[in-house]
Amino acid sequence: MNKNELVSAVAEAAKMSKGDAATAVDAIFDVITKELKSGGDVRLVGFGNFTVTKREASMGRNIRTGEPVKIAARNVPKFAAGKGLKDAVN
Repeated sequence: MNKNELVSAVAEAAKMSKGDAATAVDAIFDVITKELKSGGDVRLVGFGNFTVTKREASMGRNIRTGEPVKIAARNVPKFAAGKGLKDAVN
């Protein structure tokens, strides 16, 4: 399912226009992104948790030349599915 299909599904489930559903979906994504960017996390009971973890700098290798390459430290977003979502899928 892509974003347009998600918007259509939300519009149909909530009995709202696609424009309003698109605004709602974009708002949800923006709020989650802003919270993770500020260092927080988003916990949706029964669905899952969005968190950010710190990945330390490391050394990699250029596949073509074999030369070592330094990989910078970075923050990585993660999602852990909650029990309700896991049970619904299984």
